[in-house]
Amino acid sequence: MEENCRSSRRMIAALVLSLLLFAASCSSSSGENDSGESDLSGGTPDTAAPAVAPSPPDDDGPAQGVLGGPPGVLDDRVVFGQSAAFSGPARDLGNGMRLGIEAAFEEVNQSGGVHGRRLELVSFDDAYEPEAAIDNTQQLINSGDVFALIGAVGTPTSRSAVPVATAAEIPYLAPFTGAAFLRDPQQTIVFNLRASYNQETQEMVDRLVSELGIERIAVMYQDDSFGQAGYNGARAALDRRGMEAVSVGLYPRNTTAVKTGLLDLKQGDPEGVIVIGAYQPVAWLIRWARETGLDAVFVTISFVGSNALAQELGPDGAGVLTTQVVPFPSDASVPVVSSYLDALSAYHSETVPGFVSLEGYLAGRLAIAGLESCGRTVDRECFSDRFASSEPIDIDGFVLNYGEDDNQGSDQVFWTMIDENGDYRPLSDWQVMAP
Repeated sequence: MEENCRSSRRMIAALVLSLLLFAASCSSSSGENDSGESDLSGGTPDTAAPAVAPSPPDDDGPAQGVLGGPPGVLDDRVVFGQSAAFSGPARDLGNGMRLGIEAAFEEVNQSGGVHGRRLELVSFDDAYEPEAAIDNTQQLINSGDVFALIGAVGTPTSRSAVPVATAAEIPYLAPFTGAAFLRDPQQTIVFNLRASYNQETQEMVDRLVSELGIERIAVMYQDDSFGQAGYNGARAALDRRGMEAVSVGLYPRNTTAVKTGLLDLKQGDPEGVIVIGAYQPVAWLIRWARETGLDAVFVTISFVGSNALAQELGPDGAGVLTTQVVPFPSDASVPVVSSYLDALSAYHSETVPGFVSLEGYLAGRLAIAGLESCGRTVDRECFSDRFASSEPIDIDGFVLNYGEDDNQGSDQVFWTMIDENGDYRPLSDWQVMAP
């Protein structure tokens, strides 16, 4: 009897192994369509493939590119992956980043690509939710069809996705967030483009105090890791001046539930309010604040999505200030902006220039610079090494400086304000804000 049991168990084990091998074979072949090209399309731009939990890679790692080369590098193209918000309250941020990256890629592709390879972008929608960002990142990596990740949107999504990217040793390029944890020298696969939230909030406090004489400063922030990162920066900037926030409010991510936070803000009777959030709830906050008589100067951080905020507020946004991490997107006198405007005109002529798509364009140009430095024989190690080099990367006058312990390229912060017509304009003369 015992021998029969052992025999039965061996037969069952053999059957299970056969089924697993058959499933793996089907899985490896299902990534190819009838044309022989990868079927990792993600759907149309606004209906990106839903986030699903893919099967884990086998012990040898993800599939390799052509002739055993690095994943995502083929004879005729290099493929980048993106998980960002293309639906929900932050969708304009994801759409703007994707559009800018694609404009940079299309521009170089029209000139023959990079060392004879065109660049492609595969984008998945995470709706600004961390769990979806994890699933999307795993799917992009496990497909074996993506060379590097680019243009992620948000702190909570990046906090969730970066450990997945780190485990796979895949570059994580130009995320749309200024969170401090991404600037830790230990983040060896993360390469930031923009200035940090700490630098933005330091500039906010300095200008409110020195230029406008405001000392009663409150903070309103999104109740997640993004909002906390901005709040920590604002608190540190206030601490340096021996100040404290007179009041603090918060609201839940992906909602416009700002009224309770507004009531908390009003308790401190602030003269200035630093706001860490995305455009829809920020617009609701500013409207309700003015409806209820809170006459304060509102300063929003770059992540807000400036074009979308101005559109939401219209003339009600007059006097709202926003720190930016890229130049003004319609100022053609700035060489890199001129290049961006040319690319938009050629490939997305219906698009209004904006801060987010300009940042996306710079992210695309940064990816191009990394690939160009590697020559025809490109791999992830060479690509990453470019951002550990102290040699500056000059993108038409927008200079990025990296180094062995510095994974952030730009430290620049720019000031803008919404005028009486509901349009953003550069702020160079603080006298216009004087009471």
